[in-house]
Amino acid sequence: MDYSQAIELLYNSLPVFQHMGPGAYKPGLDTSRRLDDMAGNPHRAYPTIHVAGTNGKGSTAHTLAAILRSAGYRTGLYTSPHIYDFRERIRVDGEMIEEQAVVDFVERWIEARDSNLGLSPSFFELTSTMAFEYFARKKVDVAVIETGLGGRLDSTNIITPILGIITNISLDHTSLLGDTRAQIAREKAGIIKPGVPVVIGECDDETEPVFRDTAAAVGAEIHFAGPIEGRVESDCNMYPSTPFGPLRGELRGECQRRNTATVLKAVEVLRHSFDISDEAVARGIGNVTGLTHLFGRWSRVAEAPLTVCDTGHNQGGWELIINELKNIEQRPRHLVMGFVADKDLGHIFDLIDEVKDDVTLWFSGPSSQRGLPASELAAKAAERGLTGYVEQDVNVAVSRAREMAGDEGFVLIAGSNFLIADLQKIK
Repeated sequence: MDYSQAIELLYNSLPVFQHMGPGAYKPGLDTSRRLDDMAGNPHRAYPTIHVAGTNGKGSTAHTLAAILRSAGYRTGLYTSPHIYDFRERIRVDGEMIEEQAVVDFVERWIEARDSNLGLSPSFFELTSTMAFEYFARKKVDVAVIETGLGGRLDSTNIITPILGIITNISLDHTSLLGDTRAQIAREKAGIIKPGVPVVIGECDDETEPVFRDTAAAVGAEIHFAGPIEGRVESDCNMYPSTPFGPLRGELRGECQRRNTATVLKAVEVLRHSFDISDEAVARGIGNVTGLTHLFGRWSRVAEAPLTVCDTGHNQGGWELIINELKNIEQRPRHLVMGFVADKDLGHIFDLIDEVKDDVTLWFSGPSSQRGLPASELAAKAAERGLTGYVEQDVNVAVSRAREMAGDEGFVLIAGSNFLIADLQKIK
């Protein structure tokens, strides 16, 4: 078996949320525990940090991994989904898992499956086990683990971390997690473990009681990240006054200021277990993409015109995207968007409506089998009074938008991870 065959088996023989949507969701931890037993309980070989939340958990996980690596710790990082290559999900010190390691794991899984263990894991259950085992084999000092969906019943929730983090709560995957912020908060709060401290990034009157009550019930020390002073500059976020001294944050935008507040509070707690200097914090926050290869969070992909992509795909993500778009100084501004077919777009359309008079809209579509065709997206938008250009191929849409924007303009590509994955290098 070669790598392409191993990936094909993972994608085609298992329920994959990226491909199937909610139909691939398997709540419950029994299968994950049995897989973990089969692998020898590898996650117990190293301390873990568990990151949940609706938005910002990827940026938070990557930034924490960058700081820990800068502090000299061999650091595992498990995130999802990937954009271009499956191996992006599993990294040690920023380096993707080797192709042969993926092949070896899949071959061993096939052998175990054929031994009539009666296991029928989902894609995420199996790949979580792959990550846990890989980190143990690589003898990491610590691993940062991002939940996939929810928290309480997420397959990563078999771990007992040294720290839990919940970034924020927004309405997303409501058919699976609940249709109120409090219900979703209860699912995310499921990662809170007895005696394990938890950091809450953002909360409100509806979600804070959920977190406090859950932490109190299990005897977990709870910490809340407060706001930090910061200003957005052309290529970074500057934080002039933090407990770690002045910091330059590579990840820019208002949303990253909130994520950074969460990260800094987490580092304060982690200092009880790890030697993390102020210099390590500065290095990690200042070079997240170089240390972890994070992509798709207000990432610049070209200049003249300035062209940015963002994988924000739910209401909370788009609230931040629209706020950023309002503050863009470059003119004219163009927005290229695309989504999966099962996405509830009502709230997102309401947000786009706030900028429709000042921003040229482009309706595109991911090439994924779950992608919503550009023509259908445009028709749905038109029902809400939103009109624009229709171009199924995102690369054609971006090329045309950049040409119309001119050197002084701005182009944003946002929506589904699949849409960003379709992007080709802009010449």
